[in-house]
Amino acid sequence: MEVKTTALLSTAYLGPVQYYTKLMKYKKVFIEAEENFQKQSYRNRCIILAANGILSLTIPVTKDQPKVKTKDIKIDNSLNWQNQHWTSIESAYSSSPFFEFFMDDFQVFYEKKYQFLLDFNMEIQQFILHQLEIETELALSTSYTGNAPDCMTDFRETIHPKKRMQKRDQDFNPHFYYQVFGDKFGFVPNLSIIDLLFNEGSNAENILLKSKGFRD
Repeated sequence: MEVKTTALLSTAYLGPVQYYTKLMKYKKVFIEAEENFQKQSYRNRCIILAANGILSLTIPVTKDQPKVKTKDIKIDNSLNWQNQHWTSIESAYSSSPFFEFFMDDFQVFYEKKYQFLLDFNMEIQQFILHQLEIETELALSTSYTGNAPDCMTDFRETIHPKKRMQKRDQDFNPHFYYQVFGDKFGFVPNLSIIDLLFNEGSNAENILLKSKGFRD
């Protein structure tokens, strides 16, 4: 059986652990830029664990037309979302073991203004990949892919924040790791990658490896 080395993913704002196991597994990953943008997805939403439980952070976007390609989606910077998101992140993770180590580098992304969602997502994703020492080759799609070719694994609809929208993924088995509010809520799997980074630091790569759960 031929092992696929290329994957297709949607863009993601501080994507979940599951998303980053795909970036770790595949040698080349195409990020879908030509699709019609989908609301209520990881494309502009991340999920963290705060003092009061699971918290969803959503980047506001402008949509002047019913159908707009993801690459053309603009961030609505008339709203003070960056300050709100960073305040929430800081409140949730200030007591985590590695927050101070990463804090300054992450804060930069919440001070610089971005016009397009895709630009913001790609820049912060490249930073995270560097921290995780993941060297997969990333590329943006140049045309919309309906059915992915046989040589490519399509995860665009597999990874979704709403359970009813998720597709079965036998290649993901979330591995336990320390979480700041774990004593209060128990272990919450598949949160944003920053939950793993802030809580585990350099051990995050090892947790991702244990969570891949795929058959070579």
